[in-house]
Amino acid sequence: MELALHGGTPVRTSPFPQWPQYGPEEEKALLEALHSRTWGGYHPAVRELEEGFARYQRLAHGVSCANGTVALEVALRALQLGPGDEVIVTPYSFVASASAILLCGATPVFADIDPHTFNLSPAAAEAAITPRTRAIVVVHFGGRPAEMDAFQQLARRHELRIVEDAAHAHGACWRGTPVGGWGDVATFSFQSFKLITAGEGGMIATNSATIADRCWSYCNQGRKQQGGWFDHFTLGSNYRITAFQAAVLNVQLRRMPEQTELRAANYAHLKAGLREISGLLLPEDDGRIERQPYYLLTFWYAPEAFGGLPREAFLEAMQAEGIPFKPTYPHPLYRNPLFVAEQDELSRRGWYPAQDYPRLQLPVAERVCREGVWLNHNALLGSRRDVDDILEALRKVQKLTPRGAARVL
Repeated sequence: MELALHGGTPVRTSPFPQWPQYGPEEEKALLEALHSRTWGGYHPAVRELEEGFARYQRLAHGVSCANGTVALEVALRALQLGPGDEVIVTPYSFVASASAILLCGATPVFADIDPHTFNLSPAAAEAAITPRTRAIVVVHFGGRPAEMDAFQQLARRHELRIVEDAAHAHGACWRGTPVGGWGDVATFSFQSFKLITAGEGGMIATNSATIADRCWSYCNQGRKQQGGWFDHFTLGSNYRITAFQAAVLNVQLRRMPEQTELRAANYAHLKAGLREISGLLLPEDDGRIERQPYYLLTFWYAPEAFGGLPREAFLEAMQAEGIPFKPTYPHPLYRNPLFVAEQDELSRRGWYPAQDYPRLQLPVAERVCREGVWLNHNALLGSRRDVDDILEALRKVQKLTPRGAARVL
């Protein structure tokens, strides 16, 4: 037996389930929107989506918008955050979790993540609070709910607002309450690889009628829902989704529960198999998580369990075997040029750096960027045989690396 990287037969040659997934239902919905000739954001499918998604998350109000980045910006604006305000956020997320704060004129303050969950650490968040702190953006990373009891208590103690960034976490549930029901407002993404998708799109969800009305107004050029078309009451923009997006998303929403169950079953099979394979560790289980969609699996990689094979060489070997493991973020958010090289430009706009980003060192976030590996959610949308192929490839690479590591390098 030889590694595929060296000319051996790969464990797997067929692709994993493709994403997005669609069927005749999406085609029918698109044609209905097309034939309606109402293609913009005021088609009945949009209201159907807003009400259906809010109902699925057990929230009172849903406001659709162009994408998840816009959703975060609008949610923060609806909380009336702006210049001089600090907002605590994880450094282990997509840039929008922090750039949306900047777009409101507020200042992101990065706090470290928990090594057992990859979510923002409540203790680190509390240590980052200053007299300027007004809110926390809590990201449910990879679909795993954050420790919302702790964040609720922290917010009450310090009179802070909570924005739940649930771009990865559609349908996730923490201690009986779906994500989004713990903070002041939550945001979701429908971007191409998200758990339901129309290529782009976003949703803001909340139990507050006041916040929902503000969000709707921001997304609709400052109008009021019962106001005239040419009456504008606040500074807003056009952040609406289209009828075509809403039509597809309504069908995708109906597909989601079954897909969530399938991923959960395959994840359980994968986790059980990993008990016999050292060197690739998943986050610890938590009984308070009642439902998790497993959008993105993040593993700790231990090279010593693979003959000292560096992470990049391990990834290359696994990909050659047909398994789509990939590296995590190359660095925490505060290492991006946006925060390192643009401080002068941002300061001219009234923004100030609350931290010395070039010198900031948050050890857990730094470490997972160096040592973590990812597996996307579509790998869990197939059969148990697909999961068995992942495990078989891991065993093969682990078995052969003691004598093959030098050649892999």
